[in-house]
Amino acid sequence: MENLIIQRNISIPASALTFSFSRSGGKGGQNVNKVATKVAVTLNIDSIDASDEVKRRIKENLSHRLDSSGNVRIVSQQSRSQWKNKQIVLQKLLELVADASRTPTERIATHRTPTSQVKRLTQKQLRSKQKSLRQKKNFIDE
Repeated sequence: MENLIIQRNISIPASALTFSFSRSGGKGGQNVNKVATKVAVTLNIDSIDASDEVKRRIKENLSHRLDSSGNVRIVSQQSRSQWKNKQIVLQKLLELVADASRTPTERIATHRTPTSQVKRLTQKQLRSKQKSLRQKKNFIDE
C-alpha cells in the first residue's frame, strides 16, 4: 500500500496505519462465522506528514475521537467484503483528517438593518397580543 495524500502538504505514510480484522455481525449467513470482514484502522496523529501547526489543529478538532495515546480509530462493517470495508475505512479516514485540518473561517460580525429591527419588534407585539387574548380573564362580581 502507498502513502495516502490528503492535500498538497498533508499525507499519511502507509506504515503509520495499523489495520485489524475481526468477525463482523449482521448479514452474511454462514460466512459471518468464518470470515473476518470487519475492518478497524488506527492512526497516530503524530505520524502524519504535516507541519506542527496542522497536526495541532487536527488534534484539537479530533480531541473527542482520540484515545489516551493520541490514536484515532475508525471501524467499518457495512459490507460483507473485507476489501470493501477497508476502502470505506480509508475513505472515512481521509475525510476525517481533511475536515479536521481546515482552518476555520473567521466570522464577520453583522448588524440588523433598521427595517428588520422594526419588523422583529412588531412581530413580537403581535405574538404577545395573540397570546394575551388566549388567557382567561377572571371577572369578579361586585
